Amino acid sequence: MPQWGCIADDVTGATDLATNLVSRGLRTTVVLGAPDESAIAGAAEVFADVDAVVVALKTRTAPVGEAVAESLAALRLLVAAGTERTYVKYCSTFDSTARGNIGPVVDAVLDARDSELTVVVPSFPATGRTVYRGHLFVGDQLLSESSMRHHPLTPMLDSSVPRLLAPQTTSAVAQVSLPVVREGAAALRAALERARIPGRRVQTVVDALTVEDLAVIAEATLDLAVVTGGSGLALGLPRAGETAVARGIPVREGLRASLCGSASETTRAQVAHAKNHVPWRKLDLAALRSDFDGHVDGIVTWARQVYAADAGARPLVYSVDSLADLGSDSSDGADSADSADGAESASELVERALAAIAGGLVGLGARQLVVAGGESSGRVLAELGIRALRIGPEVAPGVAWSDGETAAGTPLNLALKSGNFGGTDMFTRAWDTLAALEETAR
Repeated sequence: MPQWGCIADDVTGATDLATNLVSRGLRTTVVLGAPDESAIAGAAEVFADVDAVVVALKTRTAPVGEAVAESLAALRLLVAAGTERTYVKYCSTFDSTARGNIGPVVDAVLDARDSELTVVVPSFPATGRTVYRGHLFVGDQLLSESSMRHHPLTPMLDSSVPRLLAPQTTSAVAQVSLPVVREGAAALRAALERARIPGRRVQTVVDALTVEDLAVIAEATLDLAVVTGGSGLALGLPRAGETAVARGIPVREGLRASLCGSASETTRAQVAHAKNHVPWRKLDLAALRSDFDGHVDGIVTWARQVYAADAGARPLVYSVDSLADLGSDSSDGADSADSADGAESASELVERALAAIAGGLVGLGARQLVVAGGESSGRVLAELGIRALRIGPEVAPGVAWSDGETAAGTPLNLALKSGNFGGTDMFTRAWDTLAALEETAR
């Protein structure tokens, strides 16, 4: 029976969290999309042999009512699976607007779990996200001074997590600063109890700069039915089993490729590095608008030729070299706004193209895919009909290989990465992790 049931607001965030759970020895499965009633009814049997279940939604920027409804459907699945505790996962940069969706989703989950107190912990020190005196930092910069200030969907113009949270929740918002955390779990637990308000929900923002701080938070919150945070909080959980066992997945033999729809600074550097080492093609937005099928078919044909010359090649298909390509800074590859005449936005066009190309590559025999960008990853999984992923070995903090099956029954290994995660050599070295896993299994 699973110990943890987790609700994530996008696909790469879900796999990011799952990767960290696996690192703590928890056998973890990611379920893609809001479940229907038949999935909920069979949850106890389906998830009997895992320790954690993460439901990957697409609710970060969805209308508030939709985000809440899908999150509650996910919670029903997790409760039916027998999960003991609930983890609401959002981005470590607290991506949200004045209306939500973090606050409203957490409010709804607290009500559904009949719980009045939770913690708010965006910190993920391994990726440079930390909270001090309630202020969220991205590396050495305050959130409001980082590139997130210019995000087209969720521009983060304030760095104070309590101030960001207060307008979007009907809960009281409290705060516990680092000196209390550094006193240890007992002191933090007492501070959380003092924050309680009888008859009212309370969301308490807790500082954390290190993994050791996260461990204190995890210990102090053992009695809470609901915790919330970025995926970093999972790294503070006590080890539950052998990590090597939790990471074990089948390595699928076949062709390899990378698909990139992210325009983040990190991913652009990864693309620039990869172009010096692997065959590549860049999506042409004008060509996609004028002849979508022809452009997609042309890239798949090019990939067929690459594989014919070298079956071990790792071709890269990507969308952005610089923000000038698209005219805005987007976490997933293109402008977010639709054109005035209602035409498909650049981001939607990129996502649709990469999903179609993924289907073509699988048809050629690709069985190991790296996909960069949260929205792009979700679209690729939907195109392939993949409904669940078993999380395996870590490639980089927050990025892991997984094992899934297409709607047609084709097994695949996939590494889904958020735009801001991974080293510069992500698109050239990711496959070394699978090779090491295969070698260990022999």
